[in-house]
Amino acid sequence: MEALEIFLVIGGILLMIVGIIGCFLPIIPGPPLNYMALLLLQLSDTPPFSLDFMLFWLLIAIVVTVLDYVIPIIGTKKLGGSKWGIIGSAVGLILGVIFLQVIGIIVGPAIGAYVGELLGGKSGDKAVKAALGSFLGFIAGTFIKLISSLIMSYYFVVGIIKLI
Repeated sequence: MEALEIFLVIGGILLMIVGIIGCFLPIIPGPPLNYMALLLLQLSDTPPFSLDFMLFWLLIAIVVTVLDYVIPIIGTKKLGGSKWGIIGSAVGLILGVIFLQVIGIIVGPAIGAYVGELLGGKSGDKAVKAALGSFLGFIAGTFIKLISSLIMSYYFVVGIIKLI
């Protein structure tokens, strides 16, 4: 392995580690960082992955990242949230990010769904149920990010083996 390839592998390992951590810390974009690690390996003299493989994982990284923001809203709806709760969840996400940064991404949609349902005339119990849906959506999004990041990490190791 050449010096450049060693540098690419070390950089990729760092991106993989930070990407997996990013699955749990919402401020760090986990799957895109894991994808960037795969991209680093592609810069070697003998790229280990096909173009189709790289495009597939680019699409996965984009979809998973977008879903991470959408799933809490879907969770709100699935547990009985009305249009008010869904709008509240979306507004809560935006305000949470602005005012509370990391913790805001976690609690903002749930608080927003709760407040939205109350403003829409729902009882406290129904508003709590909608907020729970938003929180469960956040947990589901985290799980999806982790699975996709771990799979990309697996392929990263496979790519390193191909370079050796």
